[in-house]
Amino acid sequence: MATKWKNIIEIGKRFLKQQWQVLVSVMLAGCGIFVFYILIAYRTYYPTEKILYFGILGNILLGSGTAYLLEKGLNRKYQNWIPKGDAYYQEWRAEMKKMEHLLQVIGILAFAAAGIFFVLQSKFREYWSWYYNYAAGYVMLFTALIQYMVWQFVRRRFDEKRREMLMGKLEEINQKRIAEALESEKKSLAKVSRSDQLRIDLITNVSHDLKTPLTSMVGYIELIKKEELSDLVRDYVDVLSERAEKLKEMINSLFSLAKASSGNIELHPEKFELNRLVEQIFADMHDHVKESELQFVKQLTEENTEIISDNMYFYRICQNLIENALKYSAKHTRVFVKTYQKESSNHLCLEITNTAGYPMDFTKEEIIERFFRGDKQRSSEGNGLGLAIVSTYVKALGGEFDIKIDCDQFKACVEMPLSAITIT
Repeated sequence: MATKWKNIIEIGKRFLKQQWQVLVSVMLAGCGIFVFYILIAYRTYYPTEKILYFGILGNILLGSGTAYLLEKGLNRKYQNWIPKGDAYYQEWRAEMKKMEHLLQVIGILAFAAAGIFFVLQSKFREYWSWYYNYAAGYVMLFTALIQYMVWQFVRRRFDEKRREMLMGKLEEINQKRIAEALESEKKSLAKVSRSDQLRIDLITNVSHDLKTPLTSMVGYIELIKKEELSDLVRDYVDVLSERAEKLKEMINSLFSLAKASSGNIELHPEKFELNRLVEQIFADMHDHVKESELQFVKQLTEENTEIISDNMYFYRICQNLIENALKYSAKHTRVFVKTYQKESSNHLCLEITNTAGYPMDFTKEEIIERFFRGDKQRSSEGNGLGLAIVSTYVKALGGEFDIKIDCDQFKACVEMPLSAITIT
């Protein structure tokens, strides 16, 4: 029994320690109500000064108590409130509008009750005395108004504090959402990167595995060509040899592209002149250019075109661009090969412009994709790897590759810093 009472006392102490402010507020509000009860019950016995004194005291007590209780109630009601949607401010304003409307209804009812009291006391004054003091009625009317103003002040103060806290919490929530989105994006990019790497590895491995048997096939075809063959069989062997060489070229291109895309290339930077490199490529491709029925117009700058980069990869870039012009230009048109140095920056540019022999209904992003061919009719030679290799190599060398399409004009531009990579 003693233990039970001891537990009850402990619970009581804990309750008082936690809720003493609420108890004090209830007592203040209760005292305020009691003062107004005395004022109403004995209104005919007190002069105006005393009634005003009771009114002031009652408003102070009742206002203090109800103000704290209202704030406590609002805190309890909205302590775990979080907006459901993204319109945080609008949702919170809607909640506060509801609370404001509720307080308005309570204020109107309180003022109406005070008004009824005032009317009733004036209507029946003759039954009580020839003398009657209206001060109590006025005090009750002003009390309803004062208490309403106190409640609205508490609500507005709570609204401001809560908004500040809510904004802080929402900022924290937004930061968390951003962090989650970034983490998700990071995982997605890692997954895409892994997928790209697997695809590159697959292309590399398949290309490598195909190179050995294809080299053997080309070797045996060359041996067969040395034998005595009929004209018909020799024609077949020549076609077979040509197709095998094209297949070998495509596999080599695939292998080079996959290797460059993975970043697994070893660069050997050296100084060379871009103009001289272009001239060398035209010399190497002289027969091919002559048979093309195209007129190549070289507009090479007289300025110094010395650049530091990988000569072999840059040769392949220029070669692929010229081959692209040879394959896809309209017959009997001119191809412009231009080199120049940008005045606004320390960059050297190689620009090749040709007139396409087919409708160019594609974007510059599409044309540099692997196996994409602008000539959808496939009326010309090509495997769709040339510009993809150019774009990948230029990026590996630290430059920029851009394509501009204007009606039938196709312009490919390679822009390289004069010191793209450092000599080690």
